[in-house]
Amino acid sequence: MKPVVHKLNRSRSMYRVAVVGCGGTGAALIGGLPFLHQALTAMGHPGLQVIVADGDKVSLNNCVRQPFSESEIGLFKSTVLVNRLNLFWGLSWQASTQYVTRKTGGKVDILISCVDTRTARFEIIRSPLFKDCAYWLDIGNTADGGQFVLGQPKNSRNRKTPHRLPTVAELFPEIIKPAVDKDDDLPSCSAVEALERQEPFINQTLAFHALAMLARLFRHRQITHHGGFINLASGRLAPLQIMKITGFED
Repeated sequence: MKPVVHKLNRSRSMYRVAVVGCGGTGAALIGGLPFLHQALTAMGHPGLQVIVADGDKVSLNNCVRQPFSESEIGLFKSTVLVNRLNLFWGLSWQASTQYVTRKTGGKVDILISCVDTRTARFEIIRSPLFKDCAYWLDIGNTADGGQFVLGQPKNSRNRKTPHRLPTVAELFPEIIKPAVDKDDDLPSCSAVEALERQEPFINQTLAFHALAMLARLFRHRQITHHGGFINLASGRLAPLQIMKITGFED
């Protein structure tokens, strides 16, 4: 069967990106974004303008599995990560020390959520920020697996978009149900206990596969899959192919 292709509208403007969450996956993804930015600028595109949002501060536990040091304990994660990138790469990206809630506004082209609770996703999809973004990329993980899904929210920005890519919330509605959180006994990505209960490199694996998908979308202006499922225990990666039924039209 010939794969269905999703094509990106041509743009000569900077892509505005918001990353929500600076835990294990978020930090890995944020660290990879400058490479995507460099690839775009090398081809003559203005590249990315990024804002990173997280209200969490660095704790001792975070210094085990996340890229923080004990000298950074007490500082906001978002500020630490963005300052590093700006200094090393000569960027002017921004950091927000606020959590994204249903009151958070702003206009971005791509909203990337790297949060570890359904409650956090529930707040994100009710925010003005979500209601005015072109794409939503969500990345989530379990002990030894996870998924990344790129979708186009059913909002004012995508009202006239043909063959709209479904979001992770449309494909898997339980992922935004806060009541399910209490049944999930996995520790947060920042807990020391996660070393015992969560496979090393699951965060980086998911983040880099998601970045690779974005790179294909930006560089080649088209993709044939809009996500994937990864299982480190079995070594399997299953792409989420774009189906002809995409769009979830009214």
